[in-house]
Amino acid sequence: MTASGTHTGPHAGNGDDLDVEEALALVRAPQPDRADPTGRMNHASARPAAHPEHPHPHGHEGATPWPRAREIAARAARRATRRSDVSVALGDALGLVLAAPLDALSDLPSFDTSAMDGWAVAGPGPWQIRDGGVLAGHAPPEPLTDGEAVRIATGARVPTGVTAVLRSEHGRTGPQDRLHATVETSHGQDIRPRGQECRRGDQLLPTGTLITPAVLGLAAAAGYDTLAVVPRPRAEILVLGDELLTEGLPHDGLIRDALGPMLAPWLRALGAEVIAVRRLGDDAKALRRAITTSRADLIVTTGGTAAGPVDHVHPTLDKIGAELLVDGVAVRPGHPMLLARIKADQHLVGLPGNPLAAVSGLITLAEPLLRALAARPAPEPYRTPLREAAQGHAHDTRLVPVVLRGERAVPLHYSGPAMLRGIATADALAVVPPGGAAPGAELELLDLPWDTAGIGVCFT
Repeated sequence: MTASGTHTGPHAGNGDDLDVEEALALVRAPQPDRADPTGRMNHASARPAAHPEHPHPHGHEGATPWPRAREIAARAARRATRRSDVSVALGDALGLVLAAPLDALSDLPSFDTSAMDGWAVAGPGPWQIRDGGVLAGHAPPEPLTDGEAVRIATGARVPTGVTAVLRSEHGRTGPQDRLHATVETSHGQDIRPRGQECRRGDQLLPTGTLITPAVLGLAAAAGYDTLAVVPRPRAEILVLGDELLTEGLPHDGLIRDALGPMLAPWLRALGAEVIAVRRLGDDAKALRRAITTSRADLIVTTGGTAAGPVDHVHPTLDKIGAELLVDGVAVRPGHPMLLARIKADQHLVGLPGNPLAAVSGLITLAEPLLRALAARPAPEPYRTPLREAAQGHAHDTRLVPVVLRGERAVPLHYSGPAMLRGIATADALAVVPPGGAAPGAELELLDLPWDTAGIGVCFT
């Protein structure tokens, strides 16, 4: 755990468990305003303005369904004012998205080239072998006339007059430097003609393409030094809680902060540029100052989203006039997560303090929002049958860490809100419907970002 007043019971791996943080969230339902003895209205239960599509966002009754929460997060980002596109060097473009089509700057290849090591030959054989050879990257070679052959390397420019390239293994030299073919040759054999892959002006890739290593290779081959891209969304992490240690063993009621080390690389894996990780403790003034001065497109807070005595996220959002788009999601773990619009181009995702609950919040709200901000394509949903039963919650969606064994998913133990032992060995998260799922049931799986792109790709 990593948030104020957050803990789990001895059966934290069960889907029906309700930890303290989630219990506090359930008692946050608004009460009717009552007049005090002075005649003034009592607004103690006031909260930030609710999203118009969710007029009763507080408490379990008004929790946003899990699929709907993800849709709201993606839509919120699409409506935000996006930063201007930028031009970056090829070496800095990996994982970004093309902001303009990748058009061919020249024919590719830009001249006829040899596809194999062998001999460039002119006309029918046998051929007289010319001295020397043709190498890649050298000056244009002398033309050949019928009956001549010359050694040529893969990628070398084909001399004028050549009718085919004879592979080394398909040629035999005889007396007087005569070359004989051991197989039949055809016109244009093993020659890559100019413009075979594309002509100048052809569109190679459309706007919105995710830049992979292969895309970088194509861009380089096409002559690009820089690419126009959608900039990475900037994210700032605000770690809340006076009880958190940054080193050493837990002691005297203090615990290690699990989210500080985990969130920054996870957000980078989701395509964000993490500009700061700030530890604020349980300080309402510091929280307000941090939110109102942040330059991030997305602010992520940890803990403080329930209704405990030091849970300052809701009151702070209320004071700064933020608009709550999602306030509580019908998902376990992670029910008391939230999404707020701070201003037109800035949002805040409030994560529960329990580690696995925070992961649930990342997957539910931060991932679709960051994906939309970065203009990255949504992954294609897929379903996999279960090898074993997955316990569900009575009313809510449940996200369960699983490993893949052959063609089936196996639910992992240690999946309580405060536990990371299961997710640390997981391949994906299974979306378990209310009531659970029997063996053989096909469930939607959510890939973890480093399983789909590789740790090196995600975190550089």
